[in-house]
Amino acid sequence: MKRWILLSLLPVALTGCFGEENSDLKAWMAEQSEGLRGRVEPLPEVKPYQPFTYDAFGLPDPFRPSKMELAKKAGNSGLAPNTNRVKEVLENYDLEKLRMVGTLQQGKTIQALIKAPDGNLYRVKNGSYMGQDFGMVMNITETEITLKEIVEDSGGDWVERTTTLGLDDAEQKK
Repeated sequence: MKRWILLSLLPVALTGCFGEENSDLKAWMAEQSEGLRGRVEPLPEVKPYQPFTYDAFGLPDPFRPSKMELAKKAGNSGLAPNTNRVKEVLENYDLEKLRMVGTLQQGKTIQALIKAPDGNLYRVKNGSYMGQDFGMVMNITETEITLKEIVEDSGGDWVERTTTLGLDDAEQKK
């Protein structure tokens, strides 16, 4: 029943679109469209396909490890860590996890106190090893420890770098 009512009202609603009231709209549209001519630009000229010939088969493969092996042989400096010695306890920890908390001095010998992540205090002196990069203690002052580390670079060579471990900020304020 509702469907029949809607279908009968639809023609009545559409008659409003075709009456005299829309003559001004039709006149405006006719006025605006005068002199307008559509112009389509021509398509660009299609260039013929030219195939590319790959001629790099004779060049060395950049992903083959032989190039890296040649660089290792040429740049071998002879510097390498001593892996035959017995490792010290502080070499089990990253240097960033070790904290210098103080120093001890007996005569002219100065030792540093290091707190490890396991909560224990350890003494280090010149020549002691600490950190996971084969770091050897070179100098100890009241505020820092200077280490010489031996690390492997991207080319596979061993290089030395100097690192310092400063006195913990909480200990400096005491």
